[in-house]
Amino acid sequence: MAGVRVLLTGAAGFVGTATWRRLVTAGHDVVAVDLLLPEAHGPGTREHPPGGLHVLDTREAPAWGDLLQGVEVVVHLAAMVGAGASAADLPAYAGHNDLGTAAVLAAMHATGVRGVVQASSMVVYGEGRYSCPEHGAQAPGPRTREALDAGRFDTPCPVCAGPLDWELVDEEAPLDPRSAYAVSKVAQEGYAAAWARQSPGSAVSLRYHNVYGPGMPRDTPYSGVAAMFRSSLERGEPPTVYEDGRQMRDFVHVDDVARATVAAAEAVLTRPRATHTAYNVCSGHPVAVADVARHVAAGSSRQLHPRVTGQYRIGDVRHVVASPERARAELGFTARVTPQEGLAAFATAPLRP
Repeated sequence: MAGVRVLLTGAAGFVGTATWRRLVTAGHDVVAVDLLLPEAHGPGTREHPPGGLHVLDTREAPAWGDLLQGVEVVVHLAAMVGAGASAADLPAYAGHNDLGTAAVLAAMHATGVRGVVQASSMVVYGEGRYSCPEHGAQAPGPRTREALDAGRFDTPCPVCAGPLDWELVDEEAPLDPRSAYAVSKVAQEGYAAAWARQSPGSAVSLRYHNVYGPGMPRDTPYSGVAAMFRSSLERGEPPTVYEDGRQMRDFVHVDDVARATVAAAEAVLTRPRATHTAYNVCSGHPVAVADVARHVAAGSSRQLHPRVTGQYRIGDVRHVVASPERARAELGFTARVTPQEGLAAFATAPLRP
């Protein structure tokens, strides 16, 4: 695809930095925007922004007329992330994620931008997909505190109370957001779909799974569990793993995420107008959380075995593992880095302060 002008929000973030670099390498003209929130970037970052970055708030996007001139695609990564510790966090998520996305889409409509790729998340699914050997597909409710206190971490079949097997979640699965962040991600997808119909334009939502890799922030609400395991190892402590460590996830390397995002940006303009499509962005290699800790430890100079505690967090889901098939078939995206090799390398990769 010939180079196009792309406006990238969240350009200085973890995923944004890798995506900005790949867009430029692919020959695209990038207009880079980021608010440089202290929660993500640390204090004092706004005084020394990266070269070429416009320090702007997405909630004020309708005033970006000059920046949007000639832009054909917006890649919208800017967001507050994390689970949201309490109800007090709701206005921040609604402001930056819901209002920010709506403002960007309104600005796109005003200036005739034809395509948008926006960052969604695996958290929109809530629990993953399950089946009972006897009763088939099942949708279990949230796990109870009583069961978790007793060490019963697996979700039981609602019919027979027997064990459920996990299966891959595809993009047609029902959405079940369970945190302020997850609710805001579902809202962002809804705004993108509404914009696509009304503008009309073409929209893609990328449901990133557990992203890790070089440049990941250290010990902040934006850090993932892989970064926390690494920090424990660096302190000379064994990584702490909750529940029994057998909960399944998909960990996808940031370089693969950037590849998928650029592939979506290049494909969105070829889609029919008034369409919105969601894609899982994942490695395609399910991994237990205890094995995540083991892989990180294997790449560390401190060969410490993870400590599985049986502790839990109310609201955590048991398993959520994605199907990569739609992204492979429609975007031509297949992850190149397996969790085993990528997480071992992550143990010594450079991080943000």
